[in-house]
Amino acid sequence: MRAPIYGLLAEFHSPHEVVEAAKKVHEAGYRKVDGYSPYPIEELSEALEFHHSPLPKLVLAGGITGCLSGMGLEYWASVIEYPMNIGGRPFFSWPAFLIPAYECTILFAAATAVFGMLALNSLPEPYHPVFNAPNFALASRDKFFIAIEATDPKFDREATKAFLASLGAEVVELEH
Repeated sequence: MRAPIYGLLAEFHSPHEVVEAAKKVHEAGYRKVDGYSPYPIEELSEALEFHHSPLPKLVLAGGITGCLSGMGLEYWASVIEYPMNIGGRPFFSWPAFLIPAYECTILFAAATAVFGMLALNSLPEPYHPVFNAPNFALASRDKFFIAIEATDPKFDREATKAFLASLGAEVVELEH
């Protein structure tokens, strides 16, 4: 019985090679794939179809929650708990409530953006199986990598390794 593996990691020399390989990997039907490079490559993200994120909707929901919470708190304080008639103004004087409600909107949206990004990126992540690859430290300097996870439905250890090697990978390694 073989030990369980995380997947296969293919090493490429240039950004053009890794983008072309990523396109072919996606065309071949692999979906649990990740790309690693020393700097952001927009074409790599597009080839692996990473551009769909729920974060904007989360930030919108956080902003709306902040606005409603700010208005609700002011309404509760001015109308329900401590109603004071000062100068004949109404208890719910919404123009005076706009600025604090706006500030609550910004606060909640920003906090949702930060914590949502951390949660969606699974951060902090002090350990990942690709860190075991001998050459993976070069991903922050001058090498480019594509990892196909073993949990991908199309993954077959030998067939996937041969496929990655056929794409021009310098090294294809098993990751535990």
